[in-house]
Formats: sequence, structure tokens, C-alpha cells
Amino acid sequence: MLIGFHFCLAAVSVSGFVLRVSWLLTDDDALRAKPTKILPHVIDTLLLLTGVMMALDLAGGFGNSWLIAKLVALIGYIGFGVMAMRAAEPLRWVGVVGALTLVAYMFAVAFSRNPLPLIG
Repeated sequence: MLIGFHFCLAAVSVSGFVLRVSWLLTDDDALRAKPTKILPHVIDTLLLLTGVMMALDLAGGFGNSWLIAKLVALIGYIGFGVMAMRAAEPLRWVGVVGALTLVAYMFAVAFSRNPLPLIG
């Protein structure tokens, strides 16, 4: 059940990021709404919390290299996401592409349980 909730949170987080980027590019007023500013933090906090809870249940816990790789990628995703939302052109696009690339990497690592999913 926790895995399904975690997966849904990940999908909502990424979808929300893409939606906020589209609002940013079109200068939509929805980007400045209070829920738009608060909900991503709530969702990402729950996502991280469920990830930690699953790690504690997992044999080896935080000793798994793939899990450490996901956590490091998550930090990068957050950093690139901030860049995408706050930087000017062309750095904004570096942030968008970087964030979405790390999302793809995190999904690949999660499903393969391998920190180098394209190699192993």
C-alpha cells in the first residue's frame, strides 16, 4: 500500500512540476496562487517521508546503493526545479531539462533497483 501511495505522490509531483513550468512560460496567474505555492512542498515532503519509511522497511535500508542514488538524484531534482522556477532564460531550460532527466533516472533506478539502470 505504501509503495502505491509513494508512486502516486511521485506522479503527482512530476505532473505538478510540468504544470507549473507551463504556467511559468505562459505567465499564468495560477502560478501565483497560494495553493500553487504550498501544495508542491506538501506533496514532496510526503514523497520523501514515504520513501524514508520504505527504506526503513527494506532489507539493508539506507545501505542500498540504488537507494542512495535515488536520494542524491532527488536533491538534484529539487535544485533543478528551483532553477526552473526562478532563473531567467536560458538557465530556466537547464533547470527544466535537468529536473525531468533526474525524474526519469529516479524512476529507472526505482524499478531496476540498480544505481546504473542503463548499464546493469
